[in-house]
Amino acid sequence: MADSFDVSMATGETRLLFDHLAAEAHFGASVFWLRRLAALDGEQAAVEYWQVKRGGQRRGIVEIDMEAS
Repeated sequence: MADSFDVSMATGETRLLFDHLAAEAHFGASVFWLRRLAALDGEQAAVEYWQVKRGGQRRGIVEIDMEAS
């Protein structure tokens, strides 16, 4: 998310996506999100890091790019 993103502005089901436990309970998905500033080595490095599970298997990652639509 953009560094200026304010999660308190999200409402309804959208707000649930930014609460890991609520997203898992409501959508059945593990949702992890971060602001660009937290991607220390850049966005691509962060995605590649989180795509690998502890055991070495790869997990699927979905990116939603609202600017591209």
